[in-house]
Amino acid sequence: VQLIESGGGAVQPGDSLRLSCAASGGTFSRNAMAWFRQAPEKEREFVAAVSWSADKTLYGDSVKGRFTISRDNAKSMVYLQMNNLKPEDTAIYYCALRTLWATTEVSDYPVWGQGTRVTVSS
Repeated sequence: VQLIESGGGAVQPGDSLRLSCAASGGTFSRNAMAWFRQAPEKEREFVAAVSWSADKTLYGDSVKGRFTISRDNAKSMVYLQMNNLKPEDTAIYYCALRTLWATTEVSDYPVWGQGTRVTVSS
């Protein structure tokens, strides 16, 4: 499976962005999907995850109430709606895939996209 992220950009604090991740080359619907991010000189951080059936979602503490993860299995897509963006949300955002249930650990996800950059500044 290959993952390609899109939708990143430069925005101001308080703005919104929607990231998209397109999956191809494999079975998408039976896999959990997640978003992680990595800021300069920091470790990769869990942002959100969704189960294959979308009945379970997980969020990192720093984005709860502002970000929403969703998926469309018919289109092999996963999305991250980001509202009320803050400068500390600036990072490269990565889409990731794993079989079975959604988790929050970087090491649990064997398949990764190349990332899309989000910059939040005034």
